[in-house]
Amino acid sequence: MRHCKLTICMFLLSLLALNPGASAQSGYDTIRVGAIMYNGKVMPMILLQEMSLTAQIMDPEERARINKLRNAVYATYPYALAAAAILKDVNANLDQMPDRRSRKRYLKDIDHKLDQTFKEPLKNMSIDQGHVLIKLIDRQTGQNCYSIIKELKGGFSAVIWQSVGVVFNNNLNRDYDPEGNDKEIENIVKDLEASNAYRYQLYQQEALLKKVPKK
Repeated sequence: MRHCKLTICMFLLSLLALNPGASAQSGYDTIRVGAIMYNGKVMPMILLQEMSLTAQIMDPEERARINKLRNAVYATYPYALAAAAILKDVNANLDQMPDRRSRKRYLKDIDHKLDQTFKEPLKNMSIDQGHVLIKLIDRQTGQNCYSIIKELKGGFSAVIWQSVGVVFNNNLNRDYDPEGNDKEIENIVKDLEASNAYRYQLYQQEALLKKVPKK
């Protein structure tokens, strides 16, 4: 371990030596460091903060399950982002419509436009992807899918869709639980949001929103 630390220090110092600006910008600049005897020679010494690396070992089946879940998150996350943006816009417009008839007409129009845009792509999703999408919509909007359907299409439609969800072992009324049942999804989403791939997810979201007819 001691030899390893010395090797690392020497490697870093060699990198500094390759960069003249790092060692001295003028003839009188000096960087004071410690020193250590190594093979009979005095070598500069820099102490680095110790780090511990741990590797999580998964069996093939567990790794395949996580990869499948990660792929489902990547495939559905743009739709969750689009759903959150659309719901925010819908709520803002509804706040400006005190008349019940105009609100009903507006929601019917929105429902038709969303059906035109999202029906086919969503039909092509697997059941597992559908489960993940429902959870991500809740994550992004702060509302479970049952409450959203009830708000936009009425209580009767929400009950029907909840019944369909039960058939496919999917509870539309269950809230997203990032610290419990949905912790794995939350970790994958956070990794995604911290990566360069997140830009592509935003690009996909914008592309989806552009497909929604405005009039």
